[in-house]
Amino acid sequence: MVLHPADPLTSLAHGIGSQHDLPISPFYAFAGAFAALFVSFLALGLLWSTSRFRGERSGLALPAALQRVADAPATRTALRGLGLAAALAVLLYLLLGPDDPAHNPAPGAVYVLLWVGLVPASLLLGPVWRLLNPLRTLHHLLSRALRRQDPDTGPGHHRPVPVRIGQWPAAAGLFGFTWLELVAPEPASTTTLLIAITAYATGQLLLAARFGERWFDGGDAFEAYSTLLARLSPLGRRSDGRLVLRNPFHGLDATPERPGLVATVCVLLGSTAYDGFSDNPSWINALQTSPLGRTPTATIGLIASIALVATLYCLCAAATRLVSGPHPGPLTAFAHSLVPIALGYLIAHYFSLLVVEGPRTVSMALGTDNAPEPVPPLGPGGLAALQVVAVVTGHVLGVVAAHDRSVRLFPPARAVAGQLPLLALMITYTIGGIGLLLN
Repeated sequence: MVLHPADPLTSLAHGIGSQHDLPISPFYAFAGAFAALFVSFLALGLLWSTSRFRGERSGLALPAALQRVADAPATRTALRGLGLAAALAVLLYLLLGPDDPAHNPAPGAVYVLLWVGLVPASLLLGPVWRLLNPLRTLHHLLSRALRRQDPDTGPGHHRPVPVRIGQWPAAAGLFGFTWLELVAPEPASTTTLLIAITAYATGQLLLAARFGERWFDGGDAFEAYSTLLARLSPLGRRSDGRLVLRNPFHGLDATPERPGLVATVCVLLGSTAYDGFSDNPSWINALQTSPLGRTPTATIGLIASIALVATLYCLCAAATRLVSGPHPGPLTAFAHSLVPIALGYLIAHYFSLLVVEGPRTVSMALGTDNAPEPVPPLGPGGLAALQVVAVVTGHVLGVVAAHDRSVRLFPPARAVAGQLPLLALMITYTIGGIGLLLN
């Protein structure tokens, strides 16, 4: 284990370059977080008595000409071609490039440009991976080729995806990717990445051949990841298909309550929490001295982190049901409120990685490996403030989303009281999140 690697790209072994001893007072960080959560909770309880979010029915329609361009077959084809070309370039670098992340852009393309870059891209532009997804494109091309050979293999012969499956495959895929990034012995090795990409792509294409293109909606980990983050994008579509500008809370409120939604969000939260804890000296010592070995111990740690996040949320949902009354879907009813929390954690943990390693990866891909070292846009103090603000803001947005859903589902007398377990959950998550930042 390398605690402070000399080569910045070796930080890909655990996902991000860590920030230790951030120049911010723990007292002020925790006090500010508690004040923000309590003030927002009290203000919502006093001033917000009816639901204000309208899901997919809201939004200001954008000009028809802009929608025609966005929905034009040429635009869709160009984006599909761009995604497929980028995927082929990564494969060529993995096959022909050196097995050294300092001189091969493929690991950075996967762990930085894809995994981290999808966060701002989805927030600004909506569910972009659905349009860029090379697996969708390959499935489309293979389906067309098979239909030419056998007309009886059209879309009508695909089986419907069982409703109970929901987003569980995406949650499993996200866990597999975070395990590869944070636990695998050599995550940046070209061999490791080739095996992982080949296995994942093969499985996805076989399942899409059985269930059709709709499989990718809840079966592809990166598409579900991008779509979930895009719920907070100001760009969206109304239920009538119009492209609109909207309050991001409306898009968040429209998050489908599908099986596996809670698991997907908990994987995002738990894996990011493990990433923040994995550089703690006590955990590094535990990995080095564990009789099970580093990889099994790290796997247990990752699973335990995700399980802890999920257990706390399930206990909160059960307590909410006891206080507010029965509800047919207590687990999924408030799962959307965890999305802004996950986003806050992602920004706090991965911002520095994207702005430093992203340009380096692009420089290597363009053949300018000797380009000047990228300079971080924020100093230690600015980065510390950004991280704390991101975590706290994510939790405050989660409180707002949960309150609006609560006043819609429960009688006024029970709506505020039913949020006390959610407030306790937000405080617990906040303590953990800021504690990891100040590790």
